[in-house]
Amino acid sequence: MKKIIALTALMSLFSCTDESLQTYDVAQKPAEVNIKGYSKPDILQLRLNGEPVSINGNTSYTNNITTKLSFVLDKGETDILGIFNKDTGAEIKTFNINYDNVDQYKTLNFFNLPGIFLQTSAVKPTVNLGKVGYVFIFPNIGEFSGSALEGVKGVLKRDNGTVLATFDEIGKKSFTTVQVYNNFNINTPVYLELYKPGTTAPYIGTTPVMVTLKQVYINNDRVNMIVLQEKQENGNLVIKGDIDVADYL
Repeated sequence: MKKIIALTALMSLFSCTDESLQTYDVAQKPAEVNIKGYSKPDILQLRLNGEPVSINGNTSYTNNITTKLSFVLDKGETDILGIFNKDTGAEIKTFNINYDNVDQYKTLNFFNLPGIFLQTSAVKPTVNLGKVGYVFIFPNIGEFSGSALEGVKGVLKRDNGTVLATFDEIGKKSFTTVQVYNNFNINTPVYLELYKPGTTAPYIGTTPVMVTLKQVYINNDRVNMIVLQEKQENGNLVIKGDIDVADYL
């Protein structure tokens, strides 16, 4: 009888010990976020769970913003990385990073420019003298048009209808590869027609969708990195191409 009582007590002790361990045994995972951003003219501040991130001793930064964040994530909890305008305190973008999605944030690239925030990387292409190059990105396709497309086809033309280049797919998340054409007439404007990928049908509606681009000047504007945007003006849908990331690189 004594042996049975002793065994029962021992089993109870182990049972309590297991329950105690389960209460405090939380899965963890190391997180590393490599940030490469750019902001002009706004001064930014990064905050991790509300605490300002110091970069080279500074908690506010402009132009090139590069750093690496290392921290530990507990399963079931979320760490919040925010980008704020330092002068106004306005929140520009928030990223919710947790145990399950942390791999999506190994690299975080962004551009904060007047009127737009782009979560993408960009390298300014090299274009030879006497030529002009274009790349495009269309981050808000469907915001005002209601289109479900993830990309559009773009045809770059002179105002006389001459085709200069074709972009098979201009997408939301990254710039296209550069397309180059000869430019010996500095006074010739160009525009971009937008179609559904692989077709000659306008990407929205039934009438041609044309985007007027800025005037380029040979040798000064050899590279143009255009951000296309859907906008509403006086209740009408318009497509703008007036932001050139190359001006900031």
